[in-house]
Amino acid sequence: QAQLVESGGGLVRPGGSLRLSCLRSLDSYQMAWFRKTPDKEREYVAHILWSAGVRYYSDSVKGRFTISRDYAKNTMYLQMNNLKPEDTGVYYCNTNPPQNDYWGQGTQVTVSA
Repeated sequence: QAQLVESGGGLVRPGGSLRLSCLRSLDSYQMAWFRKTPDKEREYVAHILWSAGVRYYSDSVKGRFTISRDYAKNTMYLQMNNLKPEDTGVYYCNTNPPQNDYWGQGTQVTVSA
């Protein structure tokens, strides 16, 4: 059964960093990170073309977040630097575009002093 498992969230102070991981057991040409914040419905954060490694970002995280993937481990990452309180939310990985069957539990990121 295809599955996505997110991990790596936590509590961090503004300006801090976290690295999220997404272990996948499915094949998809594109993989993405999404987040649900207290103020917004689930929103797109970044995506990567799995084979080519080409990366795309939302304007709100460009320059602060880096999406990457490890081919051998079938794992995607989201390196988040210079975190802001508005980055607080539950982060999910999914295919791009996302498929309802693949939403997992997500991982909570809280940015607070």
